[in-house]
Amino acid sequence: MSTTFVEEKPTQNLEAFKGVKKVPYEEYYTSGHRTCQACESAQIMKLMAKAAGPRTIVLGATGCMYVANTSYYSTPWGVPWMHTQLGSAGSSALGAAAAFRVQMRKGVMKDEPINVIAFCGDGGGADMGLNAISATLTHPDYNLLILLYDNESYGNTDIQISGTSPWGVNTSFSTPGKVKRIMHHRWKKNVAALMLAGHPTCKYVGTISTSYPLQAMNNIRKALSIGGPTFIHCLNPCPKGWDFDPVLSFELGELAVNTGIWPLYEVENGKLKLYGKTEQIAKGRFKRLPVREYLLKQGRFNHFVEEDIEFFQSKVDEMWEKWLVPGIIPLQKDIEL
Repeated sequence: MSTTFVEEKPTQNLEAFKGVKKVPYEEYYTSGHRTCQACESAQIMKLMAKAAGPRTIVLGATGCMYVANTSYYSTPWGVPWMHTQLGSAGSSALGAAAAFRVQMRKGVMKDEPINVIAFCGDGGGADMGLNAISATLTHPDYNLLILLYDNESYGNTDIQISGTSPWGVNTSFSTPGKVKRIMHHRWKKNVAALMLAGHPTCKYVGTISTSYPLQAMNNIRKALSIGGPTFIHCLNPCPKGWDFDPVLSFELGELAVNTGIWPLYEVENGKLKLYGKTEQIAKGRFKRLPVREYLLKQGRFNHFVEEDIEFFQSKVDEMWEKWLVPGIIPLQKDIEL
């Protein structure tokens, strides 16, 4: 029985931006969207498009960013885009990459590297679309990036719990009551670690934050250049869903990192690299801030009492003190093999 292999196509050569002065002025995600004031999900779309450049197609799964980006006869995208179904970010990216290859082989379009990027929210990526993303990451022959923007709720349908919603959070599906104060008892799903551990042939998996825009763009450029399917998970503070003053969006992104709640790392060809404050925390150069500084700036945690904050802190401490890889791989260090 013969086996047919798909020829691996070259990617664009997207080198890292060496400082903000090297970032191009051109914008490929501009005015015309309807996101909330200080929406960090809109910010990552802007950074993603700028990092990728004009020879890019964007595939948007249904979610708050799809609805905000496709007003009638209006779009902020300066590159070709396509709407896909809620759970189909992975399959649409793979299908688009395969379709381009066929069109190029037939001479219908110019044979050149084209960036294929599919974005999805935590509902469409961490929950409903997890199977399609997983299947896509097992196909090494197609170049594409799946970017999960995470506002920790189903933001398009009135802020319901998702698989990445933090423990104890107040949402429209977990409103605190007089009898039960904590209605949501699940810990946040560790999606990037799930992708890197479960897909060993995937060349690039990483986490980013829009509070560090230059680093985020360079991670995206690396993911698009390395070849094969890649995955990035971005935390995006949401003023509406998290109930905070929009002026705090940037600060909350920093606090998520500085408290150790949101570790920043990348895995390139199987090699783990921590970066930013996360690296400093791991090496003992920066002391993690108390989680209360992050939690108490958000109305979604207003019902927390001291014991809830202490429990949340204990879980984050466990991530950094007992996990096999601090903040990333949730296996106990003292396990005997």
